[in-house]
Formats: sequence, structure tokens, C-alpha cells
Amino acid sequence: MFKVQAHSLDEYFDADPARKGDLQALDALIRATVPGLERWFYPGAPPSGAGMRMNLIGYESFQHEVKADQRVEWPIVGLTPQKNYISLYTPIVKDGAPITDRYKGRLGELRSGSGNFSFVRFDQLDLVAVVTLLEDIDMTLRQDPTGALRYGTYRIVPSSAAAK
Repeated sequence: MFKVQAHSLDEYFDADPARKGDLQALDALIRATVPGLERWFYPGAPPSGAGMRMNLIGYESFQHEVKADQRVEWPIVGLTPQKNYISLYTPIVKDGAPITDRYKGRLGELRSGSGNFSFVRFDQLDLVAVVTLLEDIDMTLRQDPTGALRYGTYRIVPSSAAAK
């Protein structure tokens, strides 16, 4: 499994010099399009804790319950380099399906999955479609802050509570 070795946002961006520019370009687009989704560094779950082990760049956050009394902080939008591409993740659903399903084949993506899409280079993306997706995520979240999330038990966490 590919894992970025970083302990902060600055280290995260610097971890892969070959893709730093692509990561920074999408980060800038996300921050310009949805400035209300505060950026933070997700360090990954500890080995003994619940949640995803990978670290990533998060934008805003919420908590979801993994086990009866274990809650995990997770981003509304997550951005991470993988072994062969960069991926954007979101748990937002609209009309009962992952919001990213509405944009499959329109983003310029290499591949897409349930709640995510991946690309190799930023310049391959259809920026109009990506901006529209980000605006749709933001609007859907504002209209239904808890119902728009696809995790079982959850609550939205104010951005000030997100790990910086």
C-alpha cells in the first residue's frame, strides 16, 4: 500500500515532488471554489484505533461512528496521492447515491469509484466539471448537513474541531 510519509500539510505537499504541482493545483481549486470547507491534515488512524490508516488533506470534517463508542473524524472532501494517481474522496450522497456518480466520465478522470475519482495530472481534468462537482458538494451539504453523508451514525463537526 502506498503511504505518504508526512506529519503536516507542508510535509504532505513536499512528500512527492513529481506530483506536488498537481496536488497544489487541485488544492487551490478546492479552496477557491469552496472556501467554507476548512483545510486540515488528517494524520491517519493510529494502529490500535478505528479508522483509515492513510493520511490525507482534508477539507472540513464530520465524525462517524465505526463501533458502538468509537467515533472517527473524517473529511468532507479528502485529497491524496496514490501509487499511480491522485484521488479525491467525498462521503456526500445526493438522491441516495454518491454525488460523484453524477459526474462520472465528465471530470477528465482516469477512474472513478463510489464517492471518489482519480487522475494522473491536474491538466487532464475538466475544470468546469470539477468546480461544478465541488459546488454541488457544498450546496448538498448546506441543504442537508447530516443526511448528505453516507456513514451510519454521524454528526457534523465544526471546522474548529478538526485536527490542524
